[in-house]
Amino acid sequence: MGIKLTLTRQPTVPLEAEVLCPDKLAACSADEIAQLTVYHGKRQLPLREFFEIEGEKSGEIEIHGDLKKVRWIGRAMSRGHLKIEGDVGMHLGAYMTGGEIEVNGNAGDWIGAEMKGGVIRVAGDAGGQVGAAYRGSLAGMKGGLIHVAGSAGLEVGMRMRRGIIVIGGAAKDFTGLQMKGGTIVLGEGAEIRTGAWMNRGTIISLRPIQVMPTFALATRQFSPPFMPLLTRSLAAHGIDLALEGVYDFYSGDLSVPGRGELLCSVEQ
Repeated sequence: MGIKLTLTRQPTVPLEAEVLCPDKLAACSADEIAQLTVYHGKRQLPLREFFEIEGEKSGEIEIHGDLKKVRWIGRAMSRGHLKIEGDVGMHLGAYMTGGEIEVNGNAGDWIGAEMKGGVIRVAGDAGGQVGAAYRGSLAGMKGGLIHVAGSAGLEVGMRMRRGIIVIGGAAKDFTGLQMKGGTIVLGEGAEIRTGAWMNRGTIISLRPIQVMPTFALATRQFSPPFMPLLTRSLAAHGIDLALEGVYDFYSGDLSVPGRGELLCSVEQ
């Protein structure tokens, strides 16, 4: 049996609960878990003030409830499996290096911020800054996989260096802002300024998008040879996308100057 936590008291202000992570819970008894410290505004309180706890000493964690005000779940996670039944707040899986997080709901801003490895899956929508660098940091996501089945907010993949982000729905402005590597796949395209100040990396849009004038058209109606490999790689994680097709291939952002790749699907 794994560890199951159920939210019994709704926080009135954001609850910082980075203790909700397999690395911190796997070796703890139920009593020890109950006594772990969370931060409710300026107050330090035991976890039992907000959660009912079942099970102990397991890397399999399941959390139930409306967690929109609960932040930093899975912070720096390196192993195990964390399943969330409900919506969840900001900074989910930030600095993550391994393991898997699964959310059956929506998630807030900064999912997988500066993560280095592992897998994050969100069945619903996400906020902004998915896989991004925190303010003042030079590098965002450096590895791993983030899959958001729904839409996402601003600055997806900002300053990312490696890894893969897949957004099933539409993304907002500045997707791939200052991107330095890695791959972003957009199932329903994005709003404006996609790839702004992009230096390296690849953005793939399965819908036509507005391309900035600082990107140069390199090849029209191009079938990228790496698409079957990427399709199989994503399929191994249960992500079924038809990536094989015809794309217009742009290079940029030339204002940096950058050598990023922007592939926009051509409607047949």
